[in-house]
Amino acid sequence: MMPTGPRDTCPVIPSPPTALTIAGSDSGGGAGIQADLKTFLACHVHGMSAITAVTVQNSLGVTGFYELPPHAVSEQIESVAGDIGVGATKTGMLASAEIMAAVASTVRRLELRPFVVDPVAASQHGDALLRPDAFAALRDLIIPLATLITPNIGEVRLLTGVDIRSRADMREAARALHALGPQWVLVKGGHLPDGDAVDVLFDGTNFQELTAPRTLTDHTHGSGDTLAAAITAGLARGLDVPDAVAEGKRFISGAVAHSFALGHGLGPVGHFWRIRDWPDAQDAPSDPA
Repeated sequence: MMPTGPRDTCPVIPSPPTALTIAGSDSGGGAGIQADLKTFLACHVHGMSAITAVTVQNSLGVTGFYELPPHAVSEQIESVAGDIGVGATKTGMLASAEIMAAVASTVRRLELRPFVVDPVAASQHGDALLRPDAFAALRDLIIPLATLITPNIGEVRLLTGVDIRSRADMREAARALHALGPQWVLVKGGHLPDGDAVDVLFDGTNFQELTAPRTLTDHTHGSGDTLAAAITAGLARGLDVPDAVAEGKRFISGAVAHSFALGHGLGPVGHFWRIRDWPDAQDAPSDPA
């Protein structure tokens, strides 16, 4: 039987901040749209999505992907921005030059800021996630719109030619990336082999290093997406860029520390490490900060 009482008897819950991810779908659930939405939830924002492509992947790698038409990507963005509103936006896999052109035009027209660009070029297994003609569009159309870009050392090499082997190289790369037009650059050092996990943040004038203990695990699928999503969530909640990056660093450090095996290959980071209902208090995760 349907309830007969008034519909407004439930308590009014304030709307949370909102964040939008423009990225590809990961059928294995560890990266892409799936990682972003899980991270948004764990970071206390309402997540929305505009899907650019559907990947065929699991813990062993990517075996194919299928792009959506560029107009369909734009229409998804317009739909949520016009009705719900967007507190902060991030990109992930943009797949092709045509999709990038559509995203850039829509982001400019709707003035979607802050705008975090994770310049995804390949999966963690090394499988390509961009068409060959798309890198120039990423550099020329998307990056100049960015409030912040978050490349790893492989993406830095593709964008600037700088081969990162040290913190001095990270600073050189940050300068080269800033010259492409973003307001802020975060060069991620997590893929360097030794020592702490050090990232370098640069605003065109000042450098800031963010350091966390390195967790020795192979199960880091989706770590780049997760960091960028956590930063985006912080921006949606009103943090400035340095504080949002510091919060993102804390979140990804905890997620990597609580990563897990899944399937027969690389497992994902633990997106739910802050919100899991742990049966034994002794097993509950602690914030690495």
